[in-house]
Amino acid sequence: MDATTLGSLLVGVGAIIAGVVQYLGKRAETALTGYSSLTNDLQEERDSLKGERDSLNTRLAEVAALRAADQAEIARLRAEIIRLGGHP
Repeated sequence: MDATTLGSLLVGVGAIIAGVVQYLGKRAETALTGYSSLTNDLQEERDSLKGERDSLNTRLAEVAALRAADQAEIARLRAEIIRLGGHP
């Protein structure tokens, strides 16, 4: 085998290896892009759920305040019933 044939063979093998490396690199790039997209989607969903949670916590605080006001009103009315001579 002379030098020209050997050189041609090495160039051919190099081209095949370069093609395989490019293919694998493209697959890795696609996987990384998919991972980044998934991460972004999860972060957006997390932020949305945090907003819903904060809204629910605010609503629960309002309900608790209303319940406390109702309990105070019930206690006041019981005291008024007792003052008037009734039994609560």
